Amino acid sequence: MIPALTPLFIADFAHYRDVLVLDDDSRPSVPLRTFFTSGAFDDTLTRFGEQYPNSDRRGLASIWTQYYCVKLIPPVVAASLILGHRMPLGFEDLHLMLDGHGMPLGFKLPHSGQRWSPEPVDGCQRFDDLIEHHLRPFIEGMTSRIRLSPHVLWSNAGNYFEWVVGVLAGAMPHADVRHGHDLLNAKTLPDGRRNPLYQPVRYLQVAGQTELKRQRRVCCVRYLVGGLAYCESCPVLRRPERQSV
Repeated sequence: MIPALTPLFIADFAHYRDVLVLDDDSRPSVPLRTFFTSGAFDDTLTRFGEQYPNSDRRGLASIWTQYYCVKLIPPVVAASLILGHRMPLGFEDLHLMLDGHGMPLGFKLPHSGQRWSPEPVDGCQRFDDLIEHHLRPFIEGMTSRIRLSPHVLWSNAGNYFEWVVGVLAGAMPHADVRHGHDLLNAKTLPDGRRNPLYQPVRYLQVAGQTELKRQRRVCCVRYLVGGLAYCESCPVLRRPERQSV
């Protein structure tokens, strides 16, 4: 556990206590700098796929990426938005911890990070480390090994980013999470490139229902994995009769 992040690990967030750790953690890990070039990723996906026989590797890679993102993104986003703490996220500097089935357990960081100083001016600046120095090389490495659209993988990341910003806003109504919302609503990055985390989900009005339906904009190809049903937010399975957005 990183002491500076202790205030985050309460209630439902307590299970993230041992996800972001330092290199003195005794659990085995693999360096991400060689994860896609050393055969470690292929071995990991093979082990992960043993629980889903007769599955397409594209689907396995997408689902595995979701487990990766749900470990990485929530504590990083919460640390930055709630504590004003900047985590070291350089892809080549981190080690990935895995269990015996190839499931991501967490990350070993080179140091504990520091408070933002000065504070970022917008969401793009605040989350540049996450997007450019971690997720982009991660997704490029993934697509170099699997014939899978990067849009699917960015959508997986965006899905969890949008989810955790919503959770933080609901659990801490006085917290300032504007930079999270700003990033999700920015069509482009400061350099003019498309923002890969732009509006990954939408909320739809469905006939006969009072609550809006949360729906991903890009399918995660979960249907390629044996034994898994379509997810509740799948844009392919059902098309609501009327949209509000």
